Amino acid sequence: MLKNGFLATLVCAMWLSVTADASALDIKQLFPTQYTGTLKKIKDSGIIRIGHRENSPPFAFLDLKGKPVGYSLDLCNAVVEEIADELNKEIRVEYLPVTPENRLDLVTSGTVDLECGSTTNTFERRKRVAFSPTIFVTGIKLLVRQPSKVRSLRDLQGKTVVFTRGTVHAEWMPKLAERQKLAITFVSGADHDESFGILASGKADAFANDDVQLYGMIAETRTNKQYRVVGDFLTYADYALMFRKDDPQFAEVVERTFTKLSGTRTISAIYHKWFIGPLPSGVRLNMPMSPHMEELFKVQGLQGD
Repeated sequence: MLKNGFLATLVCAMWLSVTADASALDIKQLFPTQYTGTLKKIKDSGIIRIGHRENSPPFAFLDLKGKPVGYSLDLCNAVVEEIADELNKEIRVEYLPVTPENRLDLVTSGTVDLECGSTTNTFERRKRVAFSPTIFVTGIKLLVRQPSKVRSLRDLQGKTVVFTRGTVHAEWMPKLAERQKLAITFVSGADHDESFGILASGKADAFANDDVQLYGMIAETRTNKQYRVVGDFLTYADYALMFRKDDPQFAEVVERTFTKLSGTRTISAIYHKWFIGPLPSGVRLNMPMSPHMEELFKVQGLQGD
């Protein structure tokens, strides 16, 4: 009798579970999500357009075969997978190169849906675009040629500094020089490669850029014996993925992606791949994750609890 009662209870529980699942499916079919903004655009076209930098290792750059790769691209791929799950359809990725000067315009115009590079999240930029949770924390330092006696910003009195147009460095470096009453001449390059070339040619005494990008360029060009990164941090900056503003559905999917990545420690594995492991060229940055970033990712992983 007890056995029959147990079986009846088990069958009833299974029936209720199946019924609940079927009801959930029926509800989704009867009341499908009405997508707007970027998600609607992707659902209708089956395409997401990813903006990427071509020379910003290890965040976004071209490998030896010309394929866009990097830390930011891997994070964006996770976002794409989450979007595909959300829309319940396959999505094709189209990669579009962007520069520091045009990246914001390409996002706001709708040409690029998600920018995956090394873009700093600033108050002024948030007036135009939206950002993902932080993917990296860095700050401005100086790259100089090895014979140089420059060790800090003050050593650049009467000298020339190059930065890349369209970056926060183009805004902050003149302000820092003015604040310290330094007579520094500033020149600019269209991208980091051009800025590096200006330094290499002797037309500038230092290249102002975020330290991680300077280390990345030295590693990729194998010029660590010719150049060195000097000085304390002149600023601090949070990197993030960039997308269109006032698009709550898309923002929610991006936030959900980072909660999952951080919660499962997957983001740590992606970090290790690009900052500890070998880059496509075979060189290594050997930049362990800072305690600040470890705590930041831990907090992001708790957001869904």
